[in-house]
Amino acid sequence: MTLIAIDAGASPKRPNFDNGSGKMGLIVFVGLLIVGVVFAAFSVSSDIAASHTGTVAIGAYFLLGLALLIALGFEFVNGFHDTANAVATVIYTNALPPTVAVLWSGLWNFLGVLVSSGAVAFGIISLLPVELILQVSGGTGFAMVFALLIAAIIWNLGTWWLGLPSSSSHTLIGSIIGVGLANQLMRLSSGTSGVDWGKAKDIGSSLLLSPLLGFACAAILMVVLKTLVKAPALYKEPVGNKPPPLLIRGLLVLTCTLVSFFHGSNDGQKGMGLIMLILIGTVPTAYALNRAMPQTEVAHFIAIAHQADAALIASGHGVAAPADARGAVTAYVQSHTLTPTTLPAIAALSASIGDQVQRYGNLAAVPAGSTANVRNDMYLASEALRVLDKSRTVPFSDAQAASLKDFRKSLDASTKFIPNWVKVTVAIALGLGTMVGWKRIVITVGEKIGKTHLTYAQGASAEIVAAAMIGAADGFGLPVSTTHVLSSGVAGTMTANGSGLQWGTLRNMLTAWVLTLPVSILLSGTLFFVFSRVFG
Repeated sequence: MTLIAIDAGASPKRPNFDNGSGKMGLIVFVGLLIVGVVFAAFSVSSDIAASHTGTVAIGAYFLLGLALLIALGFEFVNGFHDTANAVATVIYTNALPPTVAVLWSGLWNFLGVLVSSGAVAFGIISLLPVELILQVSGGTGFAMVFALLIAAIIWNLGTWWLGLPSSSSHTLIGSIIGVGLANQLMRLSSGTSGVDWGKAKDIGSSLLLSPLLGFACAAILMVVLKTLVKAPALYKEPVGNKPPPLLIRGLLVLTCTLVSFFHGSNDGQKGMGLIMLILIGTVPTAYALNRAMPQTEVAHFIAIAHQADAALIASGHGVAAPADARGAVTAYVQSHTLTPTTLPAIAALSASIGDQVQRYGNLAAVPAGSTANVRNDMYLASEALRVLDKSRTVPFSDAQAASLKDFRKSLDASTKFIPNWVKVTVAIALGLGTMVGWKRIVITVGEKIGKTHLTYAQGASAEIVAAAMIGAADGFGLPVSTTHVLSSGVAGTMTANGSGLQWGTLRNMLTAWVLTLPVSILLSGTLFFVFSRVFG
């Protein structure tokens, strides 16, 4: 059936965004905000008390609160900036009223965050210079966190104000790169590292390819639907405010649900890793190590630490470990350059970690004064094993490779963990974000990408592809842009249907996408320089 064309300069039929539910929405918003703040404050206080940290300085509490507020502010902005993409299709096809769609999406974003693995969170963190991560408790660590989060918030708010669907993932990664480059330029004489460009390439590739795949896959799915499914109602634009047929409505709500859930599970993690850095920097005794590791796993940890030590020594050709094993491992993680002393150094660090855990009996018993050192040794060993595995430069046997993989997994379980209260708090921030500010992006996606009104098939095709791609990226621990995938998918369905595209809008979107990385790099690098002077 031929779609009803809309003039390029005219707006399609716009849903009724204001249906008189503002007061109820405000009550829900304020209630959830209070619950989130109280829950976070109670959880932090309980964790600090349980860790026997002692008295925490007022200044440390202030920095902790400010940093957490900014980190959760990023997730809040991410919520109303990105989640609008999930609800645009159900709103513009009348599958759900706007208020219901937004609350429904917020709920599934919340659930997505709660079940997230944390792989994306720590994948992004690994982009940061290793010395900044190891020194996160110092002033430079706070300068890093404040700079990259504030830069990301500024760019997200700017593109939202212009109604441009821009990527929070690109923004945050650009901000991290900016901090890394600024750190390197400020310390040229010390030979400090900048950005892990290998990891940046992997993440950049996923962000670059995702909109292209979203466009192509949504276009192909649209063609397949038109070929195989002969249901005329599926390819019609909505009539007035009349909802679609029941089966079509169910499909559209399902795709909205999936995009919202996977958006929460992927994008919700981007602030989690940074929140963990903040917690480690301010109260390391409570958060630097996973003190909830069961006692039954300690013996296994000690055993595999020494198995890893033996595997590395066997492949080290009898070279003695350097006096400063930690320094040698740090240099390897920074440069990715294998030297004759690299394997012996990693072996010595692995054996030291096993001995320390054995001496203390479990992670919960590690003294406050030793916590940061134990955590840094574990983090360095894990990162060194990751780089070593990726480089494939050492021909380990299958048994040796299995031992190293098992040891790295245990190291990550000890240092790369996310408390449940962090997940809940981020989930609330992201969910609250879906309740405000969503109209600008919804209107752009629903009205300004194609020249015709969004049909049921187009909305479903774009969201099926978006949900599948975000879910796959989450499984591989890679960040992906919900905005880019969904917007590109809508454009792909318009192209496949011969509906035509509004090139003015697309040019503005592409301009924002192209500028995101350089602007966020410049912003965060500048802020890092300024904050380094403030906190230094």
